[in-house]
Order: sequence, then C-alpha cells, then structure tokens
Amino acid sequence: MSFMSEFKAFAMKGNVVDLAVGVIIGAAFGKIVDSVVADLIMPIVGALFGGLDFSQFFIVLKDVPPGVPETLAELKKAGVPVFAWGSFLTVALNFVILAFIIFIMVKQINRLKREEPAAPAALAEPPEEVVLLRQIRDSLQK
Repeated sequence: MSFMSEFKAFAMKGNVVDLAVGVIIGAAFGKIVDSVVADLIMPIVGALFGGLDFSQFFIVLKDVPPGVPETLAELKKAGVPVFAWGSFLTVALNFVILAFIIFIMVKQINRLKREEPAAPAALAEPPEEVVLLRQIRDSLQK
C-alpha cells in the first residue's frame, strides 16, 4: 500500500473526521465562552468588587522604560516582563465555565444514549445451532 493511499484510508476513517469536526466546533465554542467571560461575567464581577478590571491586574517584574504607559498591553508590547495574574484569573474562569458546559453536554448525551432494556430471554429466538440440536434430540428419542 502506497503512502498516499494509506494516508487517505487513515484520514477518511470516521473517527478522524469526527475528531476534526469536534476540534473545529470546540474552537468556535471556546471563542463564545471567551466572550461570555470577558464581556458579560467579568464586568459584573468587577462591578461587585468596586469597578475593578481583572485583566489589568499585574505585577511589573522589571523597571519600566521611560515613556511607556503602565498598561498591560503597552508593557508587553515594550517587552517588559509582567506577572499578569488578572489575565490568568480570566482564562482560568473561561476554563471552568467551558469544562462545566462540556460536562453538562456529555451528561445529557449519555442520558440520551442509555441502552434500551434487553428483550426477555423467553421471547428471544434461540440460535440456529440450538434449534438443530433440539431437532436431532427429538428425532433420537422417537
């Protein structure tokens, strides 16, 4: 089997295609969760704590060059090392929300996938071998 035909067989397997679709949808869903956290949740949390913007909480680890405004974006742009714990808090909140939503989705999918109860053994038809053996037994008894 040539390399290309082997790769084509691998890439066209159902699991690989399903995984690719899942990654694409997951990336798009991650952007939605980022927006929910950054645009909806964090402003409310910031307002509850007196109008704080958590994304701007950081600690400068080196002297700031003259003329550089002390905002997180400008400091990073100037190459000043910063300990951006507020950004980390926002990303961690994104993760917790995303993990919770995925947990709820998987729980619902598993609930929908529950196997139906098996048919009672008395109603199930026996395998062909069993039927043949019973016929042989019955004919030998006669």
